[in-house]
Amino acid sequence: MTDLATRIRACALCAERFAATETAHHPRPVLRVVPTARLLIAGQAPGARVHASGTPFTDPSGDRLRDWLGLDEAVFYDTTRVAILPMAFCFPGYRKGADLPPPPICARTWRASVMQGLPNLRLILPIGGPAQRWHLGTREGVTATVLRWRDFLPGAIPLPHPSWRNTGWLKRNPWFAAELLPVLRARVAEVLS
Repeated sequence: MTDLATRIRACALCAERFAATETAHHPRPVLRVVPTARLLIAGQAPGARVHASGTPFTDPSGDRLRDWLGLDEAVFYDTTRVAILPMAFCFPGYRKGADLPPPPICARTWRASVMQGLPNLRLILPIGGPAQRWHLGTREGVTATVLRWRDFLPGAIPLPHPSWRNTGWLKRNPWFAAELLPVLRARVAEVLS
């Protein structure tokens, strides 16, 4: 896994694509994986703040996600227990002020190999549509998938993105906080204990 992670961190497959975005940035793959991890947070792609810091979820989305999971930063960033593996390892850039979607080439190139190197996973948290399609094989939208969260237990719990942009979604779907979050926190605690 160390060799694979080193190769991923040196990846430049999307260099030309990123150079053509509004941000004109270089690739900076961000992931945290070690074979002992029991929990996988399968996000979409790093945002601009994560691109700058090099550490996943160092933004308000990370604060919200840690709250959802009932984890403090020390446990959340404990790579021996928690793997953080976005569908695309680099910030995809902006178009007209909005984040671009994760480039599919990243998952096609790396994901299966990385997943083989995580034999101890007991819970996968696919965040957003691309992660849910890859990990759960779903084809419906995020809301429909998250509504069916019980269907994926005990090995996975699909989540919406914890972005501030989804605050309206959370208000329109109060069942998420009332029904899903207590089960999520209990399952995360069980897996990490």
